[in-house]
Amino acid sequence: MSSLTEYEGKQLRSITKGELDLGELEDEEEKKQQEEKTEEFKELLDKVQKSLGEKVKEVRITHRLTESPACLVMGENDMSANLERILKSAGQQMPGSKPVLELNPTHPLVTKLKVQEAGEQFEDWSSILFDQALLSEGGQLEDPAGFVSRLNHLLLDLKE
Repeated sequence: MSSLTEYEGKQLRSITKGELDLGELEDEEEKKQQEEKTEEFKELLDKVQKSLGEKVKEVRITHRLTESPACLVMGENDMSANLERILKSAGQQMPGSKPVLELNPTHPLVTKLKVQEAGEQFEDWSSILFDQALLSEGGQLEDPAGFVSRLNHLLLDLKE
């Protein structure tokens, strides 16, 4: 797809890179609502950023997701995660680029995380969202056993 940059006068862009603008918003009210939502989640974004530390470049709110709680995107000028994996498997040394974690403010897991107090359980939820986003985009977990352990622990807490 890298050779096809335009179709019928429309620019083609990767949805996994940079901030995505899906066109003009319907009206100023919708734009204002999105800005308010971003401001409302600012504290959560800071807590998740601190919790994940060096795993991510940035944590931000996205309005591109409808069903998923989170996704990972690369910077506008960074190599795609898929290309990076291909080159690594071919034996190339790659400088690891950090992804941006985007959270869906309307998803129940994100709204639950928003009211969660900082602590071990908050860090577990943050890691679970990051790991799910990584798996969804085709990546591999650095610590699959840790992921399963955190998930099981959180599921048991829900049952109580």
